[in-house]
Amino acid sequence: MAKESNVDVLIIGAGPAGVMAANAFAKAGVNVKIVDKRPKKVAAGQADGIQPRTIEVFQSYGLADRLLREGNQMQMAAFYNPAPSGGIMRDGRAPDVTAPTARWPFELTLHQGAIEAILLDSMRSYGLEIDRPLQPTEIVLDDSEEALASADSYPVKVTLQHVDPKPTQQETEVVNAKYVIGADGAHSWVRKQLGFTMDGEQTEYVWGVVDMIPTTDFPDIRNRTAIHSNYGSCMIIPREGDIVRLYIQLSDEDAREVLNTNGRIDKMLWTPQRLMEIARRCFKPYTIEFPTNTHLNIRFKLVGQRVASNFSKKERIFIAGDACHTHSPKAGQGMNASMNDSHNLVWKITHVLRGWADPSILKTYELERRKYAQDLIDFDRKFSALFSGKPRTEENHDGVSHEEFLAAFQTFGGFTSGIGIQYSPSPITNLAHQALATNLSIGARMPPQTILCAADARPFELQDLLPSDSRFKVVVFTGNLDAETQRAKVDLFAKEAAGEGGFLLKYGVRTGAEKGWASVFEVLTVLVGTKETVNYTSVPAVLRSHWTKVFVDDLEVKGINGGTAYSSYGIPPEGAVVIVRPDGYVGMIAPLEGAKALDDYFASFMKPS
Repeated sequence: MAKESNVDVLIIGAGPAGVMAANAFAKAGVNVKIVDKRPKKVAAGQADGIQPRTIEVFQSYGLADRLLREGNQMQMAAFYNPAPSGGIMRDGRAPDVTAPTARWPFELTLHQGAIEAILLDSMRSYGLEIDRPLQPTEIVLDDSEEALASADSYPVKVTLQHVDPKPTQQETEVVNAKYVIGADGAHSWVRKQLGFTMDGEQTEYVWGVVDMIPTTDFPDIRNRTAIHSNYGSCMIIPREGDIVRLYIQLSDEDAREVLNTNGRIDKMLWTPQRLMEIARRCFKPYTIEFPTNTHLNIRFKLVGQRVASNFSKKERIFIAGDACHTHSPKAGQGMNASMNDSHNLVWKITHVLRGWADPSILKTYELERRKYAQDLIDFDRKFSALFSGKPRTEENHDGVSHEEFLAAFQTFGGFTSGIGIQYSPSPITNLAHQALATNLSIGARMPPQTILCAADARPFELQDLLPSDSRFKVVVFTGNLDAETQRAKVDLFAKEAAGEGGFLLKYGVRTGAEKGWASVFEVLTVLVGTKETVNYTSVPAVLRSHWTKVFVDDLEVKGINGGTAYSSYGIPPEGAVVIVRPDGYVGMIAPLEGAKALDDYFASFMKPS
């Protein structure tokens, strides 16, 4: 008889989306199991770009330091186009990241294996390992009303087969799960079993991808570089150490040569030398030579731009990452989109498992991430057409000009960096009081700002006070408490929010919780004042659980950073309350007199204590 076990969450697939989810669940103390059919983790992998928002997400899990230490920073982008005299010439350089509020204004490049290793080591610290090699052979969902409605049921039954069983090991095992996440890649077995389709199209663009350490006189080899030449397009992505990745577009004629009779890429039909020769022609008058005594990592990509028809089945089985969206690699979104799918989903499942949130909150995963995926495909289609289009020359007036390409590069900067992503209205994204903080976009991530601890003037980055710990952050911008009317408003908010029937007590104090509402809510206050005169004890006691939770919007002692939180966020002297979701996105803004509005907000998706 097959071994049988129960888990809260089963994750199928240990790529970026899978290990991101597994680490987050393990950190939250969820009973999670992750399986993968590969016998070992990828050594390098195909993905390698980390966008500024994803660095912020890693920081929220306490993992950004290693990422920043090991990765290569792409600070600048360069643009080359055909020169009148032949060959190519540089038309200009620009910052690679144009989003003005990016905390880290650059992209990081580091191979997928190293990025996954950061998450795997973190998982291991919580006692979680990947079970491998295991592949699913059957998935069955009990979709009866009783099973789906019960918080104690395990309605998803998955049969797993050991790919290479040990002599004492059974060939199959059965896992009963409350929730399953299919993070098993573009050819997702889970997605196919659910009958979800991938909607979209496959472009005719075929790209060759080369990882190597070149010998070259090209001056922008360590910048992200877009080359439009009369021989084709090429993109340069500098990576860790001295490694460089080239994306080389094949002409229509060359592309037909690498496609087999089924329309699929067969790289055996081409030699690396052919690809190298195209690169050399694109680089002229500069030279580029490739190592002959080391292994060249060469592959081809046929660009598909598709989104899954559904992201979940009955809010019990979900798909994430490449299982639900595929697109071209040139904008560096693939791994970022995948890991941020998981970041969006994990806290919602965690809240439901803990009995804090109504299961209806899980519907917002598809609402938010499918809309993002569709926007990503729309962007990718436009950007790919620009990148793959013929350059404008004296002979080709209809081609893509440098000005067009640069304008698109900068216009899409907020989207590609991840900084500009904004989720649509829903129970967890309430736009009612947007006017109270004109520069804080409800549904977007909380931007960085330096504030000072009121007790000791130590500077903190506000984002570092918003870790991914499954808690909502209630950030109270009190205004100036020396003003009598302002003090009265803050006292009233403290009484209504923390008093009997207030939202902090109603939704925060849980059975077995030793910290009052602190298991569910983190309350932070930000005062108007100066470090020389402010008293942290002026904040009502219920809004300062500890002296480290009260801050002032002022310059740090060197007079360089800080003092701009209220003005940067567009918060008036009258103050406001900002609710930051567990994933770091602004869920709601309310006036200090609006404790009842916050109660209504949480009532729309949370269960009372």
